[in-house]
Amino acid sequence: MTKSELIQQLCTQYKGKGSPAVSCADMREAVDRILEMLADALAVGERIELRGFASFCLHDISARQGRNPRTGESVPVPPRKAVHFRAGVELRALVNNG
Repeated sequence: MTKSELIQQLCTQYKGKGSPAVSCADMREAVDRILEMLADALAVGERIELRGFASFCLHDISARQGRNPRTGESVPVPPRKAVHFRAGVELRALVNNG
């Protein structure tokens, strides 16, 4: 599922459900804002936990010597941070048990 498919599905699901209808533009803005907030939190080193879904945290990858595959030349690879995704218990159960 892509981001635009998610937004479209949310628009369809919440169009006129007894409460005031949410426009697709508002839904797109909400999804964009949520993803922006998650990215900002990770950028400052915070851990994100969405109970029942997953958690995201940063792992430090140390510097190392790499190799240019074209020339075989040794090149230094600087240290970096990588986002680590860990599925929650409920998500794992849903995926494994259908």
